[in-house]
Amino acid sequence: MFKNLIVTVSLTCFSLCSLAAETVSAIDTPDNKRESPWLFVPLVSSDPKLGTSGGALAAYLHRFDSKSSVSMFGIMGLYTTTHSKVGGLFARTFFGEDRHRLFALAGAGTIKNDYQDFLGTGFPVQSDDELKALFARYTYRFHQPWFAGFQIADTNYAVVADNAMSGEILDQFGLTGFDSVGVGLVVNYDSRDNVNTPSSGIYADANNIAYRENLGGDVSFDAYRLTIKQYLPHNNGYVFAWKFSNHLTNDAPPSGYASIRLRGYTAGEYLGQNMASLEAEERIKIGERWGLTAFLGAACLYGDNLKCSDSNNVYTNIGGGFYYMLKLKDKIAATVEYAYGEDNNHGFYMRMGWGF
Repeated sequence: MFKNLIVTVSLTCFSLCSLAAETVSAIDTPDNKRESPWLFVPLVSSDPKLGTSGGALAAYLHRFDSKSSVSMFGIMGLYTTTHSKVGGLFARTFFGEDRHRLFALAGAGTIKNDYQDFLGTGFPVQSDDELKALFARYTYRFHQPWFAGFQIADTNYAVVADNAMSGEILDQFGLTGFDSVGVGLVVNYDSRDNVNTPSSGIYADANNIAYRENLGGDVSFDAYRLTIKQYLPHNNGYVFAWKFSNHLTNDAPPSGYASIRLRGYTAGEYLGQNMASLEAEERIKIGERWGLTAFLGAACLYGDNLKCSDSNNVYTNIGGGFYYMLKLKDKIAATVEYAYGEDNNHGFYMRMGWGF
């Protein structure tokens, strides 16, 4: 659960950094004057885990060469109605004529969890997570459109239950928090026509992290992830997209298990040794800047006596919303969506970028 919590926080910043760094380019204004290299973005969202959140991202943009995407160095912070707070420093860089890509994040925060049905036990669980996280990923373009590299993760966090019952449940499942340090390899394939609002192409990412005690962590286990996305244009501006994800763990403690990751579900509430998901989305263009989205998906937990053939381990979602193109030239989109899952799971999302 808490490993997924850190991933959730990291991905929040990662998606924002990716979007801005790869697309908020130094655009010429009508009088051909270069825009300021400083960027300030208010962040407002509503999420079933963190509640309604507000914050900001501030960054400095720099382009190392004409063939590389613009790089970003910045700081972000969020505060939520559940009194959770997260923040971090990040760098997202592209250099060497876009042959080299480096992302780094240093984050910290306090997350207040309130699970209504923890791990399907029927019991509510409340806990506070004090977390710190360091993450870095480097990839090198060795052959168009292939990238390869490595990543490093170092997390240090404590878990404190808010009440006696929550503490007993967390102890029963072994979810007590631990230090984890790991390294891994990354391979990417990217043929998308645009990294922010693709209308065609395929993106694939395969990576692993080997967490090891001899690197300074408390436990040793392995995590493997595979993600494949494809974007298919049709009907003069419409795009059909699908995404397949698979998260495998080996010798992981319950705190390091895979989580259901679908819109409408709280990350970390449903855990299994492994997780697989398939999502599909239709993006319907209405005008030059406006459009609608409709999506559905399914995910299952498997391994350690869990099987996808058992409907109790399968989770589905459905939802939709609309999008607005903030910048037509760079295809930067903002989306507002509602997702409905099973067992009263749901979520309302306002974000820069797409669900995937």
